[in-house]
Amino acid sequence: MAFEHPFFAIAGILALITLPFLSRLMKDALAIDVPLGPPGGTPFKPPYSFSLFMKALRVTECIGILSLFIAAAGPLFLSSQTVWLSRGADIIFVLDISPSMACLDMNNKSRFDASKALVRGFAERRPSDNIGLVAVGKDASLLTPPTVDREALFSRLDALRLGELGDGTALGVGLAIAGLHISGSNAAKKAVALITDGENNAGSINPATAAGIFPELGVNFWVIAVGSSGEIPIDYIDPFTKLRRTGFFESRFDPEKLKQIASRGNGTYAGAPSADTFAEAFALFDQRELSIQRSGSVTKTKPVHSVFAIAAVLLIAAARFIRRYIAGIFL
Repeated sequence: MAFEHPFFAIAGILALITLPFLSRLMKDALAIDVPLGPPGGTPFKPPYSFSLFMKALRVTECIGILSLFIAAAGPLFLSSQTVWLSRGADIIFVLDISPSMACLDMNNKSRFDASKALVRGFAERRPSDNIGLVAVGKDASLLTPPTVDREALFSRLDALRLGELGDGTALGVGLAIAGLHISGSNAAKKAVALITDGENNAGSINPATAAGIFPELGVNFWVIAVGSSGEIPIDYIDPFTKLRRTGFFESRFDPEKLKQIASRGNGTYAGAPSADTFAEAFALFDQRELSIQRSGSVTKTKPVHSVFAIAAVLLIAAARFIRRYIAGIFL
């Protein structure tokens, strides 16, 4: 917090310091003790501590007076905001959300949950990059276009559910959607990263054909193949029936087909059969797709004098009302 006119804040503090001493001097000079009650009898005593009550009223008034001085001082809340001076990269993740991504071979986490966590961590480390998300199932859909709005990205990422686009993997459609939405980008660096554990088995677009447009667009293409082969435990909630599916899934991982897709797009293939290699693949992607980031700082001010002014009026008015109409004191 800062003040436009700090003199008034200092004056208010000095007034509060000196006011008790002045009140004490005036009380000692002018006050006269008058005992209440019959002579020689028990003096009258109120049912509550009157002196404590009066002190509470004085404290309330003093706080109100201090609030007036603070309001006159022009209090401001200062906040610093980072402003990016250079445009970051445009990156679209194409995430497989078919039920097989529920396989629990990522250190007891599913491939799907591990993917979401790595995408979130990547986005948090690169606040100036525009990051988009495409989901792939039996169909494919753009969930968020490339944006620096992390709240919107993370909200949709958290709401994403396995199987919500059907049981299948339309890799070609997902890559075509990503290519369409990054084709108009004028960023210095552009990238599309496909995260999947299987082969294309849905949709009318061949994934190799879709990947072939990336070199023409100047887009760096990555294929991150997550998961291992064999019988893998699986556990997820079907988004349509709301039933829990558990058991074992025969994971038939074919890296050669995914390598062919990466090759067609002049891209990079990274295998991730475990959680550690999955994280390493993301670290490599992060390192290779770095962009120059220049930032500055802007200080924002928010005046709050009205809050103190309103508080002052309410406190002083409340103390005066209680003193006069409840306690019956007119001084």
